[in-house]
Amino acid sequence: MNPKVVDRFLDRAKKWKQGMTLLREICLDCGLTEEFKWMHPCYTLQGKNVVLIHGFKEYCALLFHKGVLLKDTNNMLIQQTENVQAARQLRFTSLQEILDLKPTIKAYIFEAIEVEKAGLEVTLKKTSEFKIPDEFKKALDNNPDVRDAFHSLTPGRQRGYLLYFSQAKQSATRTNRVEKYIPKILQGKGLNDK
Repeated sequence: MNPKVVDRFLDRAKKWKQGMTLLREICLDCGLTEEFKWMHPCYTLQGKNVVLIHGFKEYCALLFHKGVLLKDTNNMLIQQTENVQAARQLRFTSLQEILDLKPTIKAYIFEAIEVEKAGLEVTLKKTSEFKIPDEFKKALDNNPDVRDAFHSLTPGRQRGYLLYFSQAKQSATRTNRVEKYIPKILQGKGLNDK
């Protein structure tokens, strides 16, 4: 816990400095512990991640790590992409919006705190439930070394590859991606591992 790191993050913020500073105050008012994870202010309860502050071009947001478990009574939570399983965002496009929604924001944070206190966990899709693109399936079927190496990877690394390969709209792009990353798979490395 080092508030100076968060201070420095906020000082360097170009677009959403005031909004993120207010979100920080709201999180701290809710009794959460301030940390700095994934290059962003993160607020925890007994070491468990509850909410993270981040800014984008068009908005700043609170990311609830287990947002899918919240009731979302105001229908405000947003799933960033179709592949995000657990996290949900509250997005803000102005400082005034944060000021106006302060009681609602706190209600969402307090609900997220209760989810942590109750020890609730998100049931994530198993790797076997993800679609294997035909181009990668062909590579696995034709090369037992690639198949064995892929199945030896952690489930998170396997999902990372499956999602990345599947995101390509054209078969040629999927084939290129598969060919490019086979050496990393054979080395036992994930998509973003060095």
